[in-house]
Amino acid sequence: QVQLVESGGGLVQAGGSLRLSCAASGRTFDFYAMGWFRQAPGKEREFVASISWNGGTTYYPDSVKGRFTISMDKTKNTVYLQMNSLRPEDTAVYYCAAHPLILIATTKPQYWGQGTQVTVAS
Repeated sequence: QVQLVESGGGLVQAGGSLRLSCAASGRTFDFYAMGWFRQAPGKEREFVASISWNGGTTYYPDSVKGRFTISMDKTKNTVYLQMNSLRPEDTAVYYCAAHPLILIATTKPQYWGQGTQVTVAS
């Protein structure tokens, strides 16, 4: 059974930092890209970041570029999202996702995590 389990969410003041983790299990993820999406109340789910299967390429939308950094540890089947300079508009449920080879904003990921809440207080 494939599982993507997120952790690291919570409440933080504006300008603060959080690091999210996503541990993948249940199959081989050697050739899977990993990424993060988020969904705020009343809004569509949006792409936040992704990293290619070999870790060589990362993607970010302009809204988080320069503030968020995605990385992965293949030995642990874990992907991380370091979030700095957080803003109230970053408040959302953050979902981990996995897809073969590459994952971009328009991809419909094969696997999803259950989500972790991030709340940024002003």
